[in-house]
Amino acid sequence: MHKLAQIITKIIDFFYTPFRTIVSEQLFRYAACGGGNMVLDWVLYFLIYNYAIGHDIVRLSFAIGSWTIDQAVSPHIATLCIVFPITLLTGFWLNKYVTFAQSNLHGFRQLMRYVSVVGLNLAINYFGLKLCVDVWGWYPTPSKVAITLLTVAVSYFAQKYYSFRTTDSSPK
Repeated sequence: MHKLAQIITKIIDFFYTPFRTIVSEQLFRYAACGGGNMVLDWVLYFLIYNYAIGHDIVRLSFAIGSWTIDQAVSPHIATLCIVFPITLLTGFWLNKYVTFAQSNLHGFRQLMRYVSVVGLNLAINYFGLKLCVDVWGWYPTPSKVAITLLTVAVSYFAQKYYSFRTTDSSPK
């Protein structure tokens, strides 16, 4: 996996040259990795929403002992629940091994911090989709794109200064 990270880093760095005077190498890598992961998110969301879920309400039934819980989930939220774990893992891997490879925090600590930041983004995505689709009546895919764009800046600073910072002064 480290070899793949080195290849991805070399490809991103090849395109960095014209941008050297505009942005830092780390910010460029973050934008490239995040952009790639975001496109993966959008493509998976589109494919699953349109071809796997099929715009239909997803009915879930849980049996807990003698109790049965039936729950209906809107298709745009069901799609979010399917896509989220995939892009969570790809995003963490790209951030850990390409963007913030110099971080000296322990991998598990990075993962837990990354998950907390992504959890915040998930909440923003969930409530944003509910607002845009259910309240305002917007189409799900453009709503997802708009909401994702809102979380980019917050994510960068949270990942840089919290999840993958290079020194850690908090107690172990």
